[in-house]
Amino acid sequence: MVKIGNIEVGDFPLLLAPMEDVSDPPFRAVCKDNGADVMYTEFISSEGLIRDAVKSVEKLDIFEYERPIGIQIFGSDIESMKEATEIATAANPDIIDINYGCPVKKVACKGAGAGILQDIPKMVEMTAEIVKSTHLPVTVKTRLGWDESTKYVVEVAERLQDVGIKAISIHGRTRKQMYKGEADWTLIGEIKENPRMKIPVFGNGDVDSPQKALEMKNRYGVDGVMIGRAAIGYPWIFNEIKHYLKTGELLPGPGIKERVAVCRKHFDFSLKWKNEHLGIVEMRRHYSNYFKGLPHFKEYRTKLVQSMDIEEIYATLQEVEEHFSENIMV
Repeated sequence: MVKIGNIEVGDFPLLLAPMEDVSDPPFRAVCKDNGADVMYTEFISSEGLIRDAVKSVEKLDIFEYERPIGIQIFGSDIESMKEATEIATAANPDIIDINYGCPVKKVACKGAGAGILQDIPKMVEMTAEIVKSTHLPVTVKTRLGWDESTKYVVEVAERLQDVGIKAISIHGRTRKQMYKGEADWTLIGEIKENPRMKIPVFGNGDVDSPQKALEMKNRYGVDGVMIGRAAIGYPWIFNEIKHYLKTGELLPGPGIKERVAVCRKHFDFSLKWKNEHLGIVEMRRHYSNYFKGLPHFKEYRTKLVQSMDIEEIYATLQEVEEHFSENIMV
């Protein structure tokens, strides 16, 4: 049984990656329904939290059924990160996660996210201070390094463990790679093989099928995998992986009724949690993924992304269900 601190998370946990503008409560709800074991909020700015910025504070919303759930914070100032940790702890999550992996320019170039990979001593010091600022287990999400010449993650993982983190998730790319090229899990495997490492090591990057999850488990010995982009519009991936690891069989993909039902649930929650306008607008990024592979879906997609009328969107989803027969599996 894998444990993050004293939290049991399963024999080979599947983690939902924290994704900005994606991993909100509506998205997390459908992933939890479909087998995600551990989830994280979208990353939250430490500066936003300590200044009580509405957008940052909203992201602290968590629900009982989501547990175990981590609140993920990012920032470049140690004092601000300590203060943000205390605020996040008060929201009563199970885990505090530090984002040392975001490659986006506006974050990384200010020394936050993956930017801190250019200053490992500061990264270690910040982590130590955050661990001292909360009674909750602290985890870290990071990358292999800033670029090809600075892939120090094997040493970094050991140093972060030494200052008290309880698990580490590693994306198999450098900051410079962003999301391009293929994720390289070799160093993730080296961390797992390091006899000094006692905490769980989770791999992340390009796990987009049950077969890939099994390959990474067998080849690199990781304690679990973190799934990001492959879950967008396809939350079924978690249960599909679990079933495959247990039985060696691939589950059939969801039929059209199930796709529409889950998409509708996601949309309902978006309207409830945000507001009508934002709920409609922010759902638009998900439709193509929910109905990926359906022939001639374009006209329905156009209707879904152009409408600002809730009833019209429901009616279009109903049309999609009626038009595409139940036996379409993609």
